[in-house]
Amino acid sequence: MTHLSDKIVISPTSRQEGHAELVMEIDDEGIVTKGRYFSITPVRGLEKMVTGKAPETAPVLCQRICGVCPVPHTMASVEAMDDSLDIEIPKAAALLRELTIASSNLNSHAIHHFLVAPDFVPEDLFKTAVDSVGTIRKTAQYVVDMVAGEGIHPSDVRIGGMARNLSELARKKLYTRMKALVPVVDNHVELMTNLILEKDIPEGLGAITAPVFASDVIYGKREFFDLDRFTEIVPELWYDDPEIGKRACTTVPLYDGLNVETGPRARLDKFQGYKEKGVVAQHLARAREMKTYLSRAIAILDELDTAANTLADFDPRGTNKLGIGVVEAPRGTDIHMAQVKDGKTAFYSALVPTTWNIPTMGPATEGFHHEWGPHVIRAYDPCLSCATHVMVVDDEDGSVVKNEMVRI
Repeated sequence: MTHLSDKIVISPTSRQEGHAELVMEIDDEGIVTKGRYFSITPVRGLEKMVTGKAPETAPVLCQRICGVCPVPHTMASVEAMDDSLDIEIPKAAALLRELTIASSNLNSHAIHHFLVAPDFVPEDLFKTAVDSVGTIRKTAQYVVDMVAGEGIHPSDVRIGGMARNLSELARKKLYTRMKALVPVVDNHVELMTNLILEKDIPEGLGAITAPVFASDVIYGKREFFDLDRFTEIVPELWYDDPEIGKRACTTVPLYDGLNVETGPRARLDKFQGYKEKGVVAQHLARAREMKTYLSRAIAILDELDTAANTLADFDPRGTNKLGIGVVEAPRGTDIHMAQVKDGKTAFYSALVPTTWNIPTMGPATEGFHHEWGPHVIRAYDPCLSCATHVMVVDDEDGSVVKNEMVRI
């Protein structure tokens, strides 16, 4: 952390995936008057890599954006390709995809509790909290392994559905293991909820007025996303500090011209009437979602027809239709867009949760002592490798060269 008279610079911020910088202007009492948060994780060009290649290359590469959220990126990618190729996947495949997301998100939320444990968990309860995180992760990841082929790079998630169905024996085994996890998750959520509420966090810390952005309680629905309401601007047009504008490694996505909040609290706000705001509300919403994910996973395992087909036939040539895939990742709404023409990916773009949240996180630190700034950032659980997102701009008139976009 660097303290420059009236400015606090934390670079990189900690207990998150990737590298970012938090710059806070402060008054004489250390209160943040202006907060700016931006990615300093360099571009790797994965979206550009998939163009000109067969459609099935996209989910394989996009799941390697980072090791924290490969499952939602895989799902959003195949959903975009399904839409572009006009594929209606079988019901059993849709259930298996939702089961994979529910289990993966449960696992991710547990990981976040490990990352924020130093903020909330006292020494005498640390082992209890961490042990339950390990148990939850082990079971949830096992489900992803069995359903999707692998927990980190899920090889059985395919354009057109899923490569295979579960065997009846595997379904029963997973159902039994997830049912046995219920008391573990219940006790863990109760423990973390109580510890979060007991923490002496200033009232209103991190509360913002940005609109919420969410498409579903668990999986995601593409009809939620209206492309006409979406705009994307270069960071120089968003940040009032020219130096930050030049260094920032993401564009700024806007919906109806506004920056948004996406993630657990946004989902609960939009679909369950949860109107609490700020850091405490975000942590409580994330804990609450863990029970929702587990409950839905058990319900899917109970109803799944293991004899049903899971992969649709389709014409891979495409018509250049813009396909949109929308999936609710742990950190918020993950949107991938794809166009397939003559059997090749002609265009690809990913608008991931942390990219949406970045312009919101900085201002959320304002109005409180700068020491609380990192707590505000951690409440969003940012993933910066996913969020790296830039575009090519014409030097003469500043216009976006749309067919030369280079992102993530």
